[in-house]
Amino acid sequence: MPTGFPPRLPLRRALTALLLAAALLVLPACGDDSASHSSHAAATSTRPSPSSSAQKQKLAKTRFAANAGLAAGATYQWIVKPYKAGRFKKGASGRTATLIKAGLAGAFAYNRLKAASVNAKGDPTLNRLMQPVNAAIVSLKSLPTKLRKGQDPGATVNEFDDVIDQVKKAGKEAGAEVKDQVPSLSELGG
Repeated sequence: MPTGFPPRLPLRRALTALLLAAALLVLPACGDDSASHSSHAAATSTRPSPSSSAQKQKLAKTRFAANAGLAAGATYQWIVKPYKAGRFKKGASGRTATLIKAGLAGAFAYNRLKAASVNAKGDPTLNRLMQPVNAAIVSLKSLPTKLRKGQDPGATVNEFDDVIDQVKKAGKEAGAEVKDQVPSLSELGG
């Protein structure tokens, strides 16, 4: 019997998740103080820390490749591939959902490219090669919104694809080859 009210199940789930999150935040604070100090000491002593400049540069390249790979994978899987399949065209089946996913992927790719740009600063060669690309990365900031709204998807897709290609080229020249790593929809934030 329809009552006009939404079902209570989503509200219960949200409330349960909120209570669980609050419990996870409060319970560690209530524990034995000496146990938390010893676990903190153990965690900091086992955390790897690069000691030489060469190790720091290698970590910077590795992090750069990982972040740029996630951006490239998200761009291809959730933006370029659906665009080429015609899923952004008016009247296409599932167009709205596809545009929303593309917007999420665009925001995710922008975030990962910004992180890759920060990682590149740890390696002098990579930093030098990324300098011209950094402005292009900043220009991507407004594109996820354009994707979600379906505003000129062809130009938007091409701009994302061009920036990813520039980042891959810079990485390859610096010895940090970028390989596409496709994030799941849940990793995009959806």
